[in-house]
Parts: sequence; structure tokens; C-alpha cells
Amino acid sequence: MAGKIIRIRSANADFQRLEVLRSNRNKRHRCGEFLVEGVRNLNEATKNGWKFTALIYAEGVPLSDWAKSFIKSHGDADSLVLSPELMRSLSGKTDTSELMATIHMRTTAPSEIKLSERPLLMLFDRPSNRGNLGSVLRSCDGFGADGLIVTGHSVDLYDPEVVTASMGSFFNVPFARVDEAAALDAMIADMRAKYDGFTVVGTTAHNAVVLDEVDFTAPTLLILGNETEGMSRHCYDMCDTLATIPMAPSSCASSFNAACAATVMLYECARQRRFAGRK
Repeated sequence: MAGKIIRIRSANADFQRLEVLRSNRNKRHRCGEFLVEGVRNLNEATKNGWKFTALIYAEGVPLSDWAKSFIKSHGDADSLVLSPELMRSLSGKTDTSELMATIHMRTTAPSEIKLSERPLLMLFDRPSNRGNLGSVLRSCDGFGADGLIVTGHSVDLYDPEVVTASMGSFFNVPFARVDEAAALDAMIADMRAKYDGFTVVGTTAHNAVVLDEVDFTAPTLLILGNETEGMSRHCYDMCDTLATIPMAPSSCASSFNAACAATVMLYECARQRRFAGRK
């Protein structure tokens, strides 16, 4: 069934709904949709089978061949044709995007994430920065993690800033939220039962085991703590070992920010596994 064409030339209820998807977490989840812009994000969402509900573009503004083809290939989605002024207002970019979209959210439980024979999962405990969360998704994607778990009170995974910061990886990395401590305990217990040698490795800046001395070739869950407070006590107690990234003796920096730390940790996991594969 072909989607409708809806022209929006004032800040009416249709436009206000789009603004809500950008700015209001609770209403975003009530609608079950989120706002996306950026060529890579839109292409990756398509590639990974996410359901588009509407495509958004400006009235009277010439579209690229890519945008025309994209709209044509998503004919079942509505077309929301905004005035150029409203399009500029809605876009989160300095150079207004030529095409945006609303996409259905997915609800995934940790048990629904498809795991490899030797899984590598990242758990981000109570992330508070949208850019960091998006960057961690990108690093999980780049280094082949099976998925990302987000726990506790945190920024919204579906916030447009998170999606944008992921540079398309949002749509390629399976993720799940775990809000209750009991559910987190059950997830860890299930992993330990299924995978011999399964190890939970926490990250810390406080002189724990040096990163490259930890065996990441085993099935592993990496835990990354909150940007300000580190890991919660509950996450800390779940860890089999704590790892730290060694800093140069002359450095005045005592640690990296969460996104940088995640990238270094995931690189070391990928490096060890690649080397073990060669052997």
C-alpha cells in the first residue's frame, strides 16, 4: 500500500509531532518511532531491515538522485513535505539534510541478540552522554562485538544525537536495555551456563590488571562504567577481573573518557582474537 503525501507549511500538529520525536524521550517511546537523518544512517537502516514510517523533505528544494531513488524505494512510507523553513528548524545539522525519516523502534531482549561461538559483548552502565553512547555503538560495530547492553537510568538509545554519533552503526549493532538488577543477574548466569570460560571484565582507572594481560580470547562481557561515577556496585560485584588501560608515566591524564576507553578495550579484544586465529 502506497504511503500518503502530507504537506506541512506551518508548525501544526503534524510538525509538532516530529519535534516531539526529536526532543521528548517519553513521547518518543509512546509513539514507538524515532527521527533519523544522515545518508549513512538512512542507508544502514534500509540495509538492516528497519521499518520506515515516513520520509521527510523540503517542498520546492531539488533532491539528489540518491534521495529520489530512496523515496521511490520506500513507497509504503508516508511522505511529509515541509516548507524549507520548517525543514531547517527540524534538522539537527548546520547544512540542512535533504532527507530525514521516522523509523519504528525495535524492542530486543538480551536473549534475542544472536551470539557467535565465542561472543564478545559490551555493557555500558548508565551512560549519561549521547555522543559517548553513539561512539561506543560505532566502536562495537568496528571491532565486531556481538552487541551492546545498556543498563540503569541512562540517556535514550533512540535519541537523535545518539543515532547521529553512531555514523550508521546504530542500525548494525544489536542492542538491548536491562533496567533491573535481577534481569542483569539472570543474563550473566545464562551466559556462564552456555559458554565455558565466560568472563566478565570491568574497566577501571585504578591500577588493576593491565589490559593486555587479560585473556580476551574467551567468551567475554566487557563492562564500561558511567562517565562520572564509573561502574555501579552491582556491576563491580559481577566482574571476574578488572582491567585498566596503562597510561604513560609522564602523562597528566589519569584516564580516557568512556568512548575512548571502550575503543581501546575493544581493539585489544579484537587484536588478541585475530592473533589467536593466526596461531
